[in-house]
Amino acid sequence: MDFIVCKIPEEIEREEKLGNFCLVLRLIDRWLADERITEMQRKRLMYEKNRINRILESYPFDEETALKKAMELIDSFSREEFYHLLSEGYLDYIVVEGKRRFEGHFVHNIAFTLPSYRERLKKDPVAQKARELLDKRLEELTQGGPPKRYRVRAKITVTIKDDADHFRVWLPFPKEELQVCDVKLVSTSHRDYFLADNKVSQRTIYFEGKEKEYFVEFEYTINEWINKVDPKKVEENDLDEFLGEQPPHVVFTPYLKLLTNQVVAGENNPYLKAKRIFDWITKHVKYSYVRPYATYENIPQYVAENLKGDCGFQALLFITMCRIAGIPARWQSGWYRNPLMATPHDWALFYVKPYGWLPADLSFGGARRENEKLRSFYFGNLDGFRMVANSDFMKDFEPKPNFLRFDPTDNQLGEAESLSGKVKIESKIEVISFEEI
Repeated sequence: MDFIVCKIPEEIEREEKLGNFCLVLRLIDRWLADERITEMQRKRLMYEKNRINRILESYPFDEETALKKAMELIDSFSREEFYHLLSEGYLDYIVVEGKRRFEGHFVHNIAFTLPSYRERLKKDPVAQKARELLDKRLEELTQGGPPKRYRVRAKITVTIKDDADHFRVWLPFPKEELQVCDVKLVSTSHRDYFLADNKVSQRTIYFEGKEKEYFVEFEYTINEWINKVDPKKVEENDLDEFLGEQPPHVVFTPYLKLLTNQVVAGENNPYLKAKRIFDWITKHVKYSYVRPYATYENIPQYVAENLKGDCGFQALLFITMCRIAGIPARWQSGWYRNPLMATPHDWALFYVKPYGWLPADLSFGGARRENEKLRSFYFGNLDGFRMVANSDFMKDFEPKPNFLRFDPTDNQLGEAESLSGKVKIESKIEVISFEEI
C-alpha cells in the first residue's frame, strides 16, 4: 500500500471535509478518466473510493437514532445531555450531505473520554467477570506468583452475508512463536484446505467453496510471559530487522521524530528508552474505539495528535517511536481470550540484547494507569490469555487475495471474497476449553 503516500487532489479533499460525498465520488471518477494520472495516483483514487464507503458505513446513526442509542446504553441519559455533549465536541460525528451522522461506537467513547459516564454505561456482565479474572491473576503475578501455562481449544466460524457462486475464505490460525507452542489442528468445516506455514507473518487456514459457513477448531499451549530485566546488563542492539519505516503507518514523520526525541531525551539505554515511550503512551493516550483501520492514512500520527486510539493504534505508535529511537519493534496480535470470552486484540514487541524480544501491551497498561504495579506489568510481561495469529502487520496472506481486504493490517476475524470482489462476513469466536497445565 505504498500508494497511500500519494495525496488525493485538493478539490476531492475539500469536498470530503464538507461532507459532499456524492460529489466526491463523481470527482474521483473524473480523475480516474484522466489519462495524465500515474499508476500510483490511480491506485490511490481507487483506494479512496473504498475508504469513503467504509467511512460512511462507520457512521450509521442519524441524529435521532444516535440520541435513542445513547439513552438506551447510558442510565438516565437525557436529550439535554446529548446536545450539551454535542456542543462541547464530545460526540463523534461527520457531516454527510449536510446532515450529521454519528459513529457506531460513539456512546462507549463518551465513557472512555469522560469518567463520569463510565459508571452510568450499561455493563456487559461477562466482560466484567473477565476483567475481574484477569486483574486477580495480575495481582498474583505481580506479588511473585509463578507463571502458568495453559492448553487452549478454540473455534472460529465465519458466515458469509453476501450471495455469490464461489468463495475464498481465510481464517486466523495460531502461530508457534515465543510464548506459543504445540499448535494442533482439531477440525475444519471443509475437507480440503490450505494451512499456511508457521513462518508466514499472518498465518491463516484457507478454504474455497460454495457454502456460506466455514470454521476451524484448533488447540495450542501458551505461557504467561514473565521477564526480569536488569537495565545494567542491557547491551547495544545487534538486530538489523524491524528498525525501518513501513509505510503507510510506520513513518518517521517530523512530529513523531520530535516527540520521540523529547520523550527519550538524555537516555541511552535501549530498554529504558522503550520504557519511557511505554510510560508516555500509557499515561497520555486514552483508549477509544476507532473506525476500520483501512480508513486512516497514518495511524501513529493520528494517535500522537489526538491522544486516543484502540489497542492496535497504541501498539503502532509504540512501534514507530521505538524504531525512531533505534529500538527494534514489531507487531503481535490475535485474540485476548480467557475461560469466559474471546475478542480481537493487538500489542507490540520490542527487542533488547541479551534478553531478546519482550512484550508491551499499551492499551492494557493504559487501562490500569491508576494502579502503577499493574500498569508497569505490561511493559516486558504479558498475561497468558492470548491467541497469536500475526507477527507483523500489512502482510499478504498465502494464498494472496485478489482484492483489498476489509482489514489490511492483520487478520483476527477472517476475510472472504468472491470471484467479483470482497464479501461481508459475520465472525464468531468460541471458547471450547481453557485448562491450566
